[in-house]
Amino acid sequence: MQKMTSAYANKLLKSLEDDKRFWVNKEYNSASYVAAINEEPVIPEYDYSEVAQTIAEIDEKIAIIKHAINLSNATAKVSVGDTEMSVDTLLIRMAQLNKRKVLLDELRKQLPKTRVEQRYVGRNAVPEYRYINYDLDLIKVEYEKVSKVIMDMQMALDIYNQTEQFDVAV
Repeated sequence: MQKMTSAYANKLLKSLEDDKRFWVNKEYNSASYVAAINEEPVIPEYDYSEVAQTIAEIDEKIAIIKHAINLSNATAKVSVGDTEMSVDTLLIRMAQLNKRKVLLDELRKQLPKTRVEQRYVGRNAVPEYRYINYDLDLIKVEYEKVSKVIMDMQMALDIYNQTEQFDVAV
């Protein structure tokens, strides 16, 4: 059993994924070779059993670490303002709010009245306008409110990821 923070566990996962890519690439490039009939072949070093076992060991470590992170995310509580929630709920909520923030950002950038393409009625051009159907000031306030909540959540999550330790059976 080893204690680690979520930040450390994620860095370890990245390192393991890099190692796995190395071994998968080695297998891809060494499992076969091309040689002309009249030349001495250059046969790359390749041991299927060694490569397969190494990849399997890396995959097992990755699975153990990801499970420990998921278990910690499901059980650890984080305080955001006066609300306490599990890390996994916090991550879901942040994703929802980020989608909402994108929409609010689009709405707040709209002009109250914009000209759209002209339509011709007979020989006369008839301009058409698009009008917003909401209170622009309210949207701006909502955008700022959602942005602040996301920032508060991210700060709480950053503190958790850097400080709270959990057990990993590696």
